[in-house]
Amino acid sequence: MTVRPFDSTVAFLREGYPFISSRCDQLGTDVFTTRLALRPVTFIRGEEAAGIFYDGDRFTREAAMPPTIQHLLQDKGSVQALDGEAHHHRKQAFLSLMGRDAMDRIGDLFEEEWHTALRQVEGRDSVVLHDLARQVLTRTACRWAGIPLSETDVPRLKRELSLMIDRVALFGPQNWYAQWRRRGTEAWAAGLVEKVRAGEITPPEGTALHVFAHHADLDGELLSPEVAAVELINIVRPLFAVARFVVFAAVALEQHSRWREAFAAGEEADLEPFVQEVRRYYPFFPAVPGRVKEEFEWRGHSFDAGDWVVLDLYGTCHDPRLWDDPASFRPERFRGWSWDEDPNTLVAQGAGRHAENHRCPGEWSTVEVLKRAVRLLARTDWRIPAQDLSIPLDRFPTLPRSGLILTRG
Repeated sequence: MTVRPFDSTVAFLREGYPFISSRCDQLGTDVFTTRLALRPVTFIRGEEAAGIFYDGDRFTREAAMPPTIQHLLQDKGSVQALDGEAHHHRKQAFLSLMGRDAMDRIGDLFEEEWHTALRQVEGRDSVVLHDLARQVLTRTACRWAGIPLSETDVPRLKRELSLMIDRVALFGPQNWYAQWRRRGTEAWAAGLVEKVRAGEITPPEGTALHVFAHHADLDGELLSPEVAAVELINIVRPLFAVARFVVFAAVALEQHSRWREAFAAGEEADLEPFVQEVRRYYPFFPAVPGRVKEEFEWRGHSFDAGDWVVLDLYGTCHDPRLWDDPASFRPERFRGWSWDEDPNTLVAQGAGRHAENHRCPGEWSTVEVLKRAVRLLARTDWRIPAQDLSIPLDRFPTLPRSGLILTRG
């Protein structure tokens, strides 16, 4: 068993995203044990590690995430906290939302809201792209999920979703305030579910509000309004978080202008490879935690039931054994790539196969929205002036320091 110093909390916070992979490189291993906040933890990385972590038999998500993070990102009763048949049954509800027609619809809604948002800032000389994208995605997510905008205080919802994401890695009063605001979001979402069941709101069939308001678990009982609200938020919040990828895509277009020129000219054969490389190259989730269900051994390390284990997502996406020249932005690498053939390499939003494991089904909507965003950004008359586009890797989640400012061309 490879063990690092007694506690690595300070080093982890100081180094950020590369911490796990840098230690693995130093030790010549894909598994090592240390402590975070004085709690024993085993870090793992790589394609094989991702396959083991997501195979559904060895790990559970229950009690794996620190409460301050869980309460903001998922909360109790969510699909991510379930295992086995209960998880598979609930996951089917999410997968039912991700068909081709639904993806086309979310893309069309995003474009509509993008153009609406740009009209609203016509008189301004500059905008911060991250703020603009969040506004667009708040409205897009509500409309796509079947949530009437008349039932939504959009600026408030945008603020509450922002707090869930921006303060997830913080401690103390800032995190507590975000959790308190989330309770208000949950109450609003539960109220929507109750209105659907009372016949006061009729969302389109196949939308998230309709599906979760009528979804029954394995025992045949409808989800409680509170749990249905959590799952509704688990549709809206991840789509809202795609704003970060929109910003990273804009950075990539600015720093690799040949791609912007190609897309602006209508050459879109590599549009999806470009989007996948944005997801691989730029930092999104650093890692994902789990708890060992039953003891097993891997790479000479004994994993005992209850052990806290963290899979390195960022490091796996930059593993030179999986990616040729991983420090370079090269969309060509994704020509002909597919999730089914390589389920444990591009793991920015989890590993495994969507229908079988805990892999996020929201990847499909992420890719669709990003394809639309890249097309719009490549053809816009807004420009990126000189600014600080450096991306700090010791901040969770991270962004370019400037937030990416756009000015009139």
